[in-house]
Amino acid sequence: MPFSVVSRRMPVYRPWFASVPGFVAFVLLVVAGAVHAIESREQKLKDGTQIPIEVHAAKGKDLVLWLPSGFGKFAGETQVAERLAALGVEVWQADLLEARFLPPVESSLEKIPDGDVAELIDAAAKTGKRVYLLTTARGGIVGLRGARAWQKRNPKSNVLGGALLLHPNLFLGPPEPGKEAEYHPVAAQTRLPVYILQPEQSPWRWRLEATQAELEKDGSKVFTRVLTDVRDRFYFRPDATEVEMDVAQRLAQMLRDSIRALNDVKLAETPAARVSKTPIAKTAAQAERKLRPYKGNPVPPPLKLTDLDGKVHDLADYKGKVVLVNFWASWCPPCVKEMPSMQRLKEKMAGKPFVILAVNMAEPEQEVRDFLATKVKVDFPILMDRDGAALKAWKVFVFPTSFVVGPDGMIRYGLYGELEWDTEEAIRILEAMMPR
Repeated sequence: MPFSVVSRRMPVYRPWFASVPGFVAFVLLVVAGAVHAIESREQKLKDGTQIPIEVHAAKGKDLVLWLPSGFGKFAGETQVAERLAALGVEVWQADLLEARFLPPVESSLEKIPDGDVAELIDAAAKTGKRVYLLTTARGGIVGLRGARAWQKRNPKSNVLGGALLLHPNLFLGPPEPGKEAEYHPVAAQTRLPVYILQPEQSPWRWRLEATQAELEKDGSKVFTRVLTDVRDRFYFRPDATEVEMDVAQRLAQMLRDSIRALNDVKLAETPAARVSKTPIAKTAAQAERKLRPYKGNPVPPPLKLTDLDGKVHDLADYKGKVVLVNFWASWCPPCVKEMPSMQRLKEKMAGKPFVILAVNMAEPEQEVRDFLATKVKVDFPILMDRDGAALKAWKVFVFPTSFVVGPDGMIRYGLYGELEWDTEEAIRILEAMMPR
């Protein structure tokens, strides 16, 4: 028997009532007659490992194997799974982190063996349904690696219908500022139909076209859909907006529609090339948060944008001054966290040849104005990168990202992530560049 049944629960009434979106979800499910039994099982692997699985049974021909992200498991995911089952798509939520006694952090994903996912696909295939992988963020690498391992053993099978990726991060890790980020080799070697659901308010939105191109290199058919006005993890955020709650309610329908699109794709045979064993290494930029000498091309890309008052700011006009160029968004918590220290830095550097140019990532102007009026008050220029052109030109990978341009107009320092900008060390670095 592939499964050992641990427990079987009748219609599940979880403590959703603690939140408004949870209560609304519960009412909608009841009204629709869609409250399903959840069966808890364990899949025993060849090495004896037991993988806990919550099965949301459905009578349809499709099965979604939901793999973990680095965030752990949330009630919001269970709600989406229940709605998807109500639409006729069976869902298996596999807790690979618990099975391997790994904490819910992104670094744990690197420790999940490819074979775990491949064996889960085998078990799901025995139902006679077509199998689709569903993953989030860096879980996409786990899913694609596992799919690749399964494909090598089953090169002509069409059981594995594709992958559903929620705001995927398929990079090896943040590069040094100014350098291009590298994709995990498996992104270009899986040859699996893919559907990406990408929140608009996300750094990965600006990598969407590049990610699509990387996945298509070896013949994958890739569909994309941008979800307007929502952030990453919108379906289980404790601070979800009304728009995010609404989109979360509709996520199951979106996933079913995505499956239908993938169903129409003719699956290609798996190429014989082996997947690279390149590890997902932690970069220096991740390991230590501080200003680092810039190692890319020191000549900055052009930066000429309008601020909220309609004034045009051209980086070239600030030659002779030290310029902090900061890329940010109001929905980015680290960005918001560091902005008060940037304001304090501006005040401490009053009278010195120093300028802050804070470039906003393509948010509606009114939203930026409301944010600055109610959340964080600053008086340095806020430049509007309305189409993301500056962000792409400066190779911004994550938010916030900062560059320090010297009086000679060359980039001297770079940083991914937030910083307390008014520390003695930061001020010392900035003052050391100023003309004597």
